[in-house]
Order: sequence, then C-alpha cells, then structure tokens
Amino acid sequence: MNTDINLFKKGLIHLGILILLFIISPIVTTMGFKGINKFSESPQIYIAYLLIFLGISSIIFSIYFAFKTFSILKKVLFNES
Repeated sequence: MNTDINLFKKGLIHLGILILLFIISPIVTTMGFKGINKFSESPQIYIAYLLIFLGISSIIFSIYFAFKTFSILKKVLFNES
C-alpha cells in the first residue's frame, strides 16, 4: 500500500486548478452575455463575443481537465500503473 507522493501532489495541484477553472469559466461567459446586452457599438461588442468564446472554450477545457485530473487521482488512490 505504497502511494506515490509526487503523483499525489500533482493530482492535488491539478484539483486546485480545476476548482478555479470551474469558478472562473461561468463568470467569464456571463460577463460576455451581459456585454452583448449592454453594448451595441462595434469594438465593444467584439470584446463581448470574445469573452463568450473564451468562456465556452474554458468550460470545454475544464471538462477535459477534470477527466485528466481524476485519472491522476485514480492512479494514486488505487495504485494503478
């Protein structure tokens, strides 16, 4: 029952980053949608669309990163190689 401490640290760091991504991604997306409602001029509306794109992209990346993080933690907890 020997666990790899370095892999466990890596898994916990990834878990912390994942929690931050889960918090920040919906906030950025919401800011983009609120920007579309508020702005109607050309340069500002493009920034709102950029925020929506970044928010949705980070949500998709968060899902991928969650699978990778839980894979690392599964390897540590169940001693898989």
